[in-house]
Amino acid sequence: MSYNFTLRKIIHVDMDAFYASVEQLDNPTLKGKPIAVGGGEHRGVVSAASYEARKFGVRSAMSGFLAKKNCPDLIFVKPNFSRYKEISQSIRKIFFDYTDLVEPLSLDEAYLDVTVNKKGNPSASLIAKEIRNRIYNELGLTASAGISINKFIAKVASDYNKPNGQKTVNPEEVITFLEDLEIRKFYGVGKVTADKMYRLGIFTGKDLKQKSISYLEDNFGKSGTYYYNVVRGIHNSPVKPNRTPKSVGAERTFSENLSSEIFMLERLENIAIELEKRLKKYKLAGKTITLKIKYSDFTLHTRSKTLSYFIADKDLILETAKELLYQEKMENSVRLLGISLANLNTEKNKQKEKEIPVSVQLKFDF
Repeated sequence: MSYNFTLRKIIHVDMDAFYASVEQLDNPTLKGKPIAVGGGEHRGVVSAASYEARKFGVRSAMSGFLAKKNCPDLIFVKPNFSRYKEISQSIRKIFFDYTDLVEPLSLDEAYLDVTVNKKGNPSASLIAKEIRNRIYNELGLTASAGISINKFIAKVASDYNKPNGQKTVNPEEVITFLEDLEIRKFYGVGKVTADKMYRLGIFTGKDLKQKSISYLEDNFGKSGTYYYNVVRGIHNSPVKPNRTPKSVGAERTFSENLSSEIFMLERLENIAIELEKRLKKYKLAGKTITLKIKYSDFTLHTRSKTLSYFIADKDLILETAKELLYQEKMENSVRLLGISLANLNTEKNKQKEKEIPVSVQLKFDF
């Protein structure tokens, strides 16, 4: 059986433990040691962990207290985002030497479409290797890469030979690769969804592929269609050099828990001011305001309201955030507050990308 794919050569480049690696680069005394970039062991949350720390189970989004418990020798380093952004910009300059079709996902990862590239190199695998070598030689950092026919498979593949490695999934290997793939390794399948799939007897791509689209939609809603397609190698989303943001937000973690709404109002005002700055910077406005509340027991609640008009003004944002704050009684003391704005006034590109179907049996030089 063959499936029709869109004919592209996509590379997903993912920096290895980026924040932690930059800190070790700038401070050689930290090399080879378990470090965590974050706020510390008492109130902080780990933003990134070096591979030495990961051996002890230290992970991003873990509380500093638990991280230190898992790894008593853990060294906490305060994040330096201006430095990370500086390095990230240097990495992207390297990307642009090969293609203008670069879609950054964050400071430390990006998709590149090298189907047609500036070097005239027909091998995406060789381009990925050259890019990784340049990042190491010019910046002293390692990167991993995944190479395949679409963004989904390239993203999954980049995690295979980490750190400092790469994996290519050729067109004729796509179906077997996806059928053998553990369901938890599918990009877009988180822990909760994976547990649900396990209960439904879905453990691999092959198991997923046996389920009908109606079955998947009944159990996973709109995501069911996505799962049905990607397991068949169908993911025709192009690399978008100018990614349109879906939301803009700002949040704060507090040094001491807040136990009263009154204490939260001042913090919300500061957050609204920061959010307004970000909206003005990108000339954005939105209709849906979401209040994010993380309690002292780390449970996370969100409350949203959609207006009939666009807003970007801090006073209007704060007014709605206050309304959401008083919508329900606080369940516990609060350690984090955040406000985000979605339903933005960004124009949607309604033109469909041209797709060139190609059978999986076609030999395509990667």
